[in-house]
Amino acid sequence: MSKKISLKDAISIGIGGMVGGGIFAVLGLAVSLAKGGTPIAFLIAGCIAFLTAYSYAKLSKKFPENGGTVHFVHEHFGNGLFAGGINNLLWISYIVMLALYASAFGSYGAEIIHLTGEKNIDIRIFQTAIILLALMINYLSIKIVSEIESFAVVIKVIILVGFIIIGMYGLSIHSENIHQLSPKNWENPLLLLSGGMVIFVAYEGFELIANSISDLENKEKNTEKAYFAAVGFVILLYILIAIVTVGALPFSEIKSAKDYVLAKAAEPTIGHLGFTIITLTAMISTFSAINATILGSGRVNYDIAQDKELPEYFCHKFWGKPVGFIITALLSVALVNLFDLESISTAGSAGFLLIFATVNYIGFKKHEQINSNKWIHLTAGILCSLAFATLIIQQFQQNTTGVLVSLGIIVTCFVIEYLYKKTLS
Repeated sequence: MSKKISLKDAISIGIGGMVGGGIFAVLGLAVSLAKGGTPIAFLIAGCIAFLTAYSYAKLSKKFPENGGTVHFVHEHFGNGLFAGGINNLLWISYIVMLALYASAFGSYGAEIIHLTGEKNIDIRIFQTAIILLALMINYLSIKIVSEIESFAVVIKVIILVGFIIIGMYGLSIHSENIHQLSPKNWENPLLLLSGGMVIFVAYEGFELIANSISDLENKEKNTEKAYFAAVGFVILLYILIAIVTVGALPFSEIKSAKDYVLAKAAEPTIGHLGFTIITLTAMISTFSAINATILGSGRVNYDIAQDKELPEYFCHKFWGKPVGFIITALLSVALVNLFDLESISTAGSAGFLLIFATVNYIGFKKHEQINSNKWIHLTAGILCSLAFATLIIQQFQQNTTGVLVSLGIIVTCFVIEYLYKKTLS
């Protein structure tokens, strides 16, 4: 019999999934897109995540089996082409997230080396090495992965809250850049929405709660609390981090330090010590996120193959673990070394927006069965769909590569599923 987890544990899983590497990877990107409106961009993305969490909460309570999103899709669409394509997209989106976290780890890792006096560091070395190290740890012991994640969640939340408190104090003393937060420095509403959608990946981790609901104490009472508390806390955390960052540094400095801007934002108040602490926190956080994502994506890959939506080969094991662990890690290494941060973030956000639109649709169609408000599901589904369309249209003008990668991934998932289904018939 599996050990029951408490409400606090479930909330921690959600917070840990969201505050993984996302905020460290995309904060600078968010400011480059939304300027002084960055807190608004995070709020927009957070509202869509919060509404989608309603669908996840209701579906999780009715269908608490392990598998989360994969199980919801099968429950409604069966085992056909669409279900297979969406579930494959979920797996590939995990790979994209791995690449995003590795990109952030590489940027912050290079800054630590720079502090020692070294200048010419190829961050691709860090990006590749950290994924391969995490892969080895996953093969050695899943318990180690769990312990790393538990430790990292506490460390990163404490330090990020400390960053906010010290940063707010710093803004009260050094307020020369606070004017950057005024509405005149916001981008236009379309760019704010687009910026919020590019960084939507910073919120996607709440869906990991669905994988633990079957073990949650008092599911009837605690399921909604777990989702809403986790997402609500992270929305507030991100908005305050964005306020401190935009208020602490001029836009020119944020642009030049885009890939490690959170560490840079700690400097005005506590100098190099703050820079070093946040940099180390970012590395711990992204490393734990990479560990957990390899584990989660490997399991998703295995479940999808067992449902005959991927070749049976993916059910094979190497050294006692699914071979999908290795395939996932190697694909993420290729992705992080081939594409830039904005393209990776766009691809990740596009994938999860499409997946979340699907889950919201399922909630809408099953609202009577799951005893929920269909209008909330419908609103969330429409917002996810509009956000997806806005992201693709707006980013096509600024980041054509990212859009082509995003659409290419989506189309490939369905084409591969179609071809595979043909081989089975």
